[in-house]
Amino acid sequence: METRQTPEKRILPRGIYLLPNLFTTAALFSGFYAVVAAMKGNFDIAAIAVFIAMIADTLDGRVARMTNTQTAFGAEYDSLSDMVAFGVAPALMIYSWSLAHLGKLGWMAAFLYAAATALRLARFNTQSHDADKRYFQGLPCPAAAGVIAGSVWLGSTWSIQGILIAIPISVLTVFAAALMVSTIRYHSFKKIDLKGRVPFFVLLLPVLIIAAIAVDPPPMLFAIFFCYAISGPLLTLLELRKMRDKHSSRLKMRNLKKP
Repeated sequence: METRQTPEKRILPRGIYLLPNLFTTAALFSGFYAVVAAMKGNFDIAAIAVFIAMIADTLDGRVARMTNTQTAFGAEYDSLSDMVAFGVAPALMIYSWSLAHLGKLGWMAAFLYAAATALRLARFNTQSHDADKRYFQGLPCPAAAGVIAGSVWLGSTWSIQGILIAIPISVLTVFAAALMVSTIRYHSFKKIDLKGRVPFFVLLLPVLIIAAIAVDPPPMLFAIFFCYAISGPLLTLLELRKMRDKHSSRLKMRNLKKP
């Protein structure tokens, strides 16, 4: 009788490395600064701090993999930093700017977002060894924070009063929270070959995106993260439609084969 061997999970070594944890600390500091700025009513500065936290959070993982300094401590520290920068900070920011005008419904929507971030991080940590590296299960919390922070930055820049759009903002907040805890797949872009040759327009695309963000950051950043947030449900609907078409075509073929 043959026995199936299951692949062993990779056990991260214990210890602390300075360089990647410095970037994690920078992300944590940016998230905390966003909370302080939001409490003072400086919502544009708070949103910028969240986006800076995203950059630092991206760099800490890249640096850890490039220098082979991934540890169990670093993974746990990164999750706690993400909870502050992409969970608590955006929730408090969106509540102070708009949701506070809805009373209990407002703080409940903000709490749902913070709780969804915690659940999303916990699920990611427990399933990261077995998950397909090409996709994320559920909307990543940095992308959800980009939607929330982008909306606050956009509204603050355009002098939109949060009380006027409190209901749409609450729907957006709950929508982002639901996407984080959903099982909808999102492209992770981790399998992109950065060393391979690409056509010229592929190189031109990021240049155009950077230029557009530089011209007017608030609407462009909000549009980018919002489009990524809705890309998951749209791709899921397309896949379901393809599966339904394949199933219907198979039934037609069976009916034609019947005498």
